[in-house]
Amino acid sequence: MSERLDAVLRTDGLLKRLCKLANRSRHAEYFEEAADLEGRAKSIHEFAPALIPGLLQTEAYARAVILAAQPTLPEAELRELVTARLERSRLLDDPTGVLLWVVLDENVLRRPIGGRKVMAEQLQHVADMVRTRRIVMQVLPYEAGAHSMLGSMISIMRFDDAPPVAYLEGVHAGQLLDDPVVLEKCQLSYDLVRAAALSPEASLALLESVCEEYST
Repeated sequence: MSERLDAVLRTDGLLKRLCKLANRSRHAEYFEEAADLEGRAKSIHEFAPALIPGLLQTEAYARAVILAAQPTLPEAELRELVTARLERSRLLDDPTGVLLWVVLDENVLRRPIGGRKVMAEQLQHVADMVRTRRIVMQVLPYEAGAHSMLGSMISIMRFDDAPPVAYLEGVHAGQLLDDPVVLEKCQLSYDLVRAAALSPEASLALLESVCEEYST
């Protein structure tokens, strides 16, 4: 449509260029569809092996994560990416909205991303979300040893009006899976890692203990 209007109005491609800018996503291209689905999900079950999930990241933590991956990123672009990540968390504002259940590998708590102050703030934010009953959180401790999700991040999203999907992400790449057979295997792997994790109560106690270590 923008191309046709450019031709009729003789605007030399201006409307087409503006259309592209208006529709440009602030998320990485490989994550655009997953971000859209995330906003429509009725439940999200996620296993995080290395990082606090994006929906739970604080501004300082998100900034540190993005800079670690793109250390030469201009400040304006960095602010835009951080803002986009923080805006995703708005779906947790509605207590009747999406159910978020996260299992965090103990690595997530122990790696001081952004420094001790940033980590203390980040872990306190997760603890607050648990205590206000906005999310369910478990920690998979080191003592669990080998488990079904070694080295893999996964987010399983379920919907009221569509089949479930799973999202996997690596370095500068992501993949959505909707094959029922594959999804069944993904769900089993997630269930196994959830069963190996600490209870929600014990998980919160561990998280707050680590948070206190960062605060001292």
